[in-house]
Amino acid sequence: MKIVVIGGTGLIGSKLVSWLGEQGHEAVAASPRTGVNALTGEGLAGALAGADVVADVSNSPSFEAGAVMEFFETSTRNLIEAASAAGVGHHVALSVVGTHRTPANDYFRAKLAQERLIEKSGLPFSIVHATQFFEFVRGIADESTQDGQVRIAPVLFQPMAGDDVARAVGRVAAGPPLNGRIEVAGPERFRMDEFFREALASWGDPREVVTDPHARYFGTEVGEHTLVPDDGAVLGEIRYRDWPGRDA
Repeated sequence: MKIVVIGGTGLIGSKLVSWLGEQGHEAVAASPRTGVNALTGEGLAGALAGADVVADVSNSPSFEAGAVMEFFETSTRNLIEAASAAGVGHHVALSVVGTHRTPANDYFRAKLAQERLIEKSGLPFSIVHATQFFEFVRGIADESTQDGQVRIAPVLFQPMAGDDVARAVGRVAAGPPLNGRIEVAGPERFRMDEFFREALASWGDPREVVTDPHARYFGTEVGEHTLVPDDGAVLGEIRYRDWPGRDA
């Protein structure tokens, strides 16, 4: 199949393009770097010509409330219009576990708006809800640091490797439309404060991890199950302790 990957030169997109190619599909990396801009619509018609599937794994360059909402709403509308005109038979989007449980979070609210546009588009679709990526663990620690302490809530946390995310999205893209959602997550579940305490120790990072029930996760307090999937999620294969990038 011809599968166009929106955001195809990014973290997940580049892995997805590689995986799809290994499976024998014609995978097209579409991003501003390759002359395709979903936010402006530039290059979309040409990229989607003859495509069987479009997989959107793009991300907003800004997480500011207005900017992130503008990105996902505008780029998704442009993509739906172009995909409909090109006769694309399957629209796949990567989203986040917890979007429906955390409406106060600006990013999650924008992803939920994206999902609703896709649901109402009339195109056959699949939405892949993934947990947090291993690749962003250090960024979470930095974001959570106050006065030299890493303040983390003791909630459940089930991160996964970017390679597992890409494989999960690829399998969905190569299959029939779900016309619904699927959740994917890492193979292990932790208490988030304990996870970061062990992670920082393995990095040789001297910062103290402080358990704080009111600690914010990218600006929002989260509940016990906000960041983990419901029963029946598809689990990745790579454990954090075995992930090659853990101590990089």
